[in-house]
Amino acid sequence: MPLLYSLLWRFLLVLVHVNRAIVSWLRVRLRSWKGRLWERAVAALLLPFALTGFPDHQKKLNHNSDANATPVTGNRTDSRRLRWLSDGKSLEKLPVHIGLLVAEEEPSYTDIANLVVWCMAVGISYVSVYDNHGIFRKNNSRLLEEIIKQQQELLGVEGSKYGVEFLSNGTDKHVVSCRPTVKVLSPEDGKQRIVQVAQQLCRSVENKEKSSKDISVSMLDILLRESKNVPDPDLVVKFGPVDSTLGFLPWHIRLTEFISLPSHRNISYEDLFGALQQYSVCQQRLGQ
Repeated sequence: MPLLYSLLWRFLLVLVHVNRAIVSWLRVRLRSWKGRLWERAVAALLLPFALTGFPDHQKKLNHNSDANATPVTGNRTDSRRLRWLSDGKSLEKLPVHIGLLVAEEEPSYTDIANLVVWCMAVGISYVSVYDNHGIFRKNNSRLLEEIIKQQQELLGVEGSKYGVEFLSNGTDKHVVSCRPTVKVLSPEDGKQRIVQVAQQLCRSVENKEKSSKDISVSMLDILLRESKNVPDPDLVVKFGPVDSTLGFLPWHIRLTEFISLPSHRNISYEDLFGALQQYSVCQQRLGQ
């Protein structure tokens, strides 16, 4: 009997200890739950301020952002312009006159304008734009607007110092604040122009204004170049899958180097500079 009482007493002690342990655990969990509930309530109250920022501090941030926006953009364009100029000087030789021959059905004005501006930036003086259908010639005003737009975006304020003389044909011209010359060409400036000059010479002989002995290659050359004193293209970059010059100034490309690129759409500066690097190392034997 005493043994039974002893076991019962020990069992009751175990129950008391278990009860105390459960009560302590519940108290800790309750405090933890209350703490988390409080933290969540505070976070919910502060969330709008975290998202929008305190008014005074936000105004200061906006003010500082506005104040620094222009210098960052200016620094980027200056760095880019200096890099392109340095690239041009690093080449062993740089074309004085480059032709952009588009042999694709749907020309991109923005991409051609980018190419023209990049040519200006590296130091090329004359840029001719040509397509076989005369699309750029018919829409030369649109191309001019796009060139000015890309000039401002790519070169910034300094771009206004480049100065482009925009020639749409032999007589008409638009002068923007730039120095390099941009000439828009079409098939009319190629074989058709040679035919027109030949007809002009024949009429002169027929009207006895000139003798047949006066007609020479040099005279033909002078008449073909009388519209503007632009040097022959040193390099023509052709865009598109067609392996043809498509009538690009046949009289002027006797010594011209041709380099082909797959397309002018989405073209990058690196693509153009790669073509210039290829030209700079090529050996032109000039008929020898």
